Amino acid sequence: MSESGTYVTTQVGHPHWAKHAYEVLVETAGRYDAVITYSELAEEVQRRSALWSKSEMRTWIGPLLADMAKVNHVREEPPLTSLVVHKQDGRVSTGYDEARKLAGQPPLDDPDERELQAATARLECYRHWGADVPADARPTVHTRTREARERSTRTPRAAARAASPRATTRTSSEERRGAVCPTCFMEMPLSGVCANCE
Repeated sequence: MSESGTYVTTQVGHPHWAKHAYEVLVETAGRYDAVITYSELAEEVQRRSALWSKSEMRTWIGPLLADMAKVNHVREEPPLTSLVVHKQDGRVSTGYDEARKLAGQPPLDDPDERELQAATARLECYRHWGADVPADARPTVHTRTREARERSTRTPRAAARAASPRATTRTSSEERRGAVCPTCFMEMPLSGVCANCE
């Protein structure tokens, strides 16, 4: 624990974290084109409440955001959960479908379609919570999402060229690091298989 505070169970922390999560997400919505990662949100709600969890974030952040979706639905607000994205690709998770379900809409199987729907909801959030939104603003996917999509759609030759030593500026120590798991946000071994999520 990097801040002073108390370790609590997720059941004890949840109502306190929910209050702070709403505040953090409203603050995020007040800045046009802003998003927050799952890990940043988890860290911030624990810091603000001074209540910390020893449980892995992935075990409690989903239920916390499901409650946010319910609050927004009851208050007839745009879904603040659209602002919470994965660090590595800037996309919302399948948990975003909870907001759609509450609105009477079916879940989305296509991640690109889910992201486009979330981008539309983000724009609604910026407008609702007073961000300085340009008059001609349109829903746009987050920069990380566009970059991830571009990487995945490259031709094999272009992808190989991009991964070649001449094309990269990464240091050798960065090349040896594993990717971050999209589920638990822990660094994976170089094999790409997360030991926590197997």
